[in-house]
Amino acid sequence: MVVQVQEGLGRLTGTAPRTRPPGPRVLIATAVPAERDAVASGLSASSGPAGPSGPAEPSSGSGPSGDSGLPGGDPAPVVDLLVAGVGPAAAAAATGRALALAAAADAPYDLVVSAGIGGGFQPGAPVGSLIVADAVTAADLGAETPDGFLPVTDLGFGRVTHLPPPALVSALAAATGAAVGPVLTVSTVTGSAARADALRARHPGVLAEAMEGFGVAEAAALYGLPVLEVRAVSNPVGPRDRDAWRIGAALAALTGAFGKFTPVIGKLAPVLESWNRHD
Repeated sequence: MVVQVQEGLGRLTGTAPRTRPPGPRVLIATAVPAERDAVASGLSASSGPAGPSGPAEPSSGSGPSGDSGLPGGDPAPVVDLLVAGVGPAAAAAATGRALALAAAADAPYDLVVSAGIGGGFQPGAPVGSLIVADAVTAADLGAETPDGFLPVTDLGFGRVTHLPPPALVSALAAATGAAVGPVLTVSTVTGSAARADALRARHPGVLAEAMEGFGVAEAAALYGLPVLEVRAVSNPVGPRDRDAWRIGAALAALTGAFGKFTPVIGKLAPVLESWNRHD
């Protein structure tokens, strides 16, 4: 597998190959460097060290020579890692820039992934567990009314949900032991039981909340690309209690998940090709 790692907010580093590798190109966006490093550790553990640093613009990745395939003959993915910033606006802007630069270099991506830690709704998403989103939903994009919250779609604008490819969701969840369910994107992290209850009522089956997934998904949608969101649970959603946070355990779970990411994407490359042709 080929891995390219970014070294500055919104920037990628690596040496572009002279020709497009045969495997799918994947952009993984995290909010902060600690999440990026956890993902990179998992990818490296599964297929060797990350590539050397070099030019700052994303065109394609670099990695160990001769690493062109997976056991069984599936083409190895080319994975680029991006620290996009905190919140949906920063995530959308940085991801959109990376996708635009890749398209301009005639090296477009095939899949975009939002990855990191987040809050878990109890009891379905205990601290330290993994979640793969089957719906990426903006939870607070809309309007408050005397009768309660209205999503922006009820006002006649835009969208509030992106649906990842079910085959990818199922395969990645099976490989990692993750639970599958909706993941909410919020601009303000939940800090009370009342808000947690309100989000559960509005989004039945919700498992987690984070701050970037919908922004990453919006950028991907502009380029007709599928999106995945993978979250490791660092804290319960509800009253803010820093003593209950387990960030180290969540980052370790994220590393474990991405140690199993490469063969899943390699085997399901036809799913990405089909999506790009028809969606």
